[in-house]
Amino acid sequence: MVKQFRILAYMFQYLLQRLAFAIFGLAALALTVFTIMAATGQLAWLEIPLNYNGQPVENAGMYAQIGLTVLAIGICFFIPTNRRIMQLENSHRKFSINMDDVARAYAAVHAADRASTFRMSSEFDAVRERLSYLRDHPDLSTLEPGLLEVAAQMSHISKELATLYADDKIDRARSFLKQRQEEVDLFNSRLDQAKGISNEMKHWLHEVELEESVASAQLERLRAEMREVMPELGIERVVATDGLNDTNDGRDHDSRIIEMQPKAAE
Repeated sequence: MVKQFRILAYMFQYLLQRLAFAIFGLAALALTVFTIMAATGQLAWLEIPLNYNGQPVENAGMYAQIGLTVLAIGICFFIPTNRRIMQLENSHRKFSINMDDVARAYAAVHAADRASTFRMSSEFDAVRERLSYLRDHPDLSTLEPGLLEVAAQMSHISKELATLYADDKIDRARSFLKQRQEEVDLFNSRLDQAKGISNEMKHWLHEVELEESVASAQLERLRAEMREVMPELGIERVVATDGLNDTNDGRDHDSRIIEMQPKAAE
C-alpha cells in the first residue's frame, strides 16, 4: 500500500514538473514573439499606468514587457539543467526501487536456504536452483530476471552463513536456552522457598529461646520465693554432708543430716 502510494506521488510530481516546463517554455516563446513584433511595429507595446515620485513613467508597459521577456528567456536556460537533475533523481529512484527488490528477493531465497531447501553443491547448479526457486515464488515472479539472478548469486555467496544459522540449529539453541531458563527459574523458586523456611525456623528458634528464658526466670523467682517461705512454715531443710562410715558394724549410713527448724515459743 505504501509502495503504491509512493509510485502515485512520483507520477503526480513528474506530471506537474513536465507541465511547469511546458508553461515556462510557451510563456517565454510567446513573450519573445510578442516583444519582437512590438519592436518591429507590428503590435503595440503594453500600456501600464505607472507613477514614480508623483510623476507618470513614460513607456512603463514597454519596459515591463521587455523585462518579462528577458526573465522568461533566462528561466528557459535553467530548464536543461533542471531536466538533467530530474533524470538523475529518476535514475536514483529507480536504482533504489531495484535495490529494494533485490533485497526482498535475497531475503526470500536466504530464508529458504536456511531451511535447507537447496541441495546442489556445485556453484552453477546451486545458483540455477536458487534462480528457479525465485522464479517460481508467487511474490517475486514479476521481478526482472536480472534482479533474480543477482539475488540468487548473493544467496550462494552467503551459503555458509545460511548453514551456520540454519533454522534447525536456531531452534535447538532456542530450545536449549529455554530449558536453561526454566531450570534457573525452578532453582530460584526453590531458593526462595528455602529462604522462607530458614527465616521461619530462625524466627521460631528465637521465640522458643525467648520462652525458655522467660520460663527459667520464672522458675528462679519461684525458688527464691520458696526459700523465703519455707522457714516461716517450719519445713525441714536437708543439709548435705560428707558420707560417714560406722566403724562398729561396718555398714554405710545415710549421709543426710536433717536440720529441724526451731518452733516458735508457746
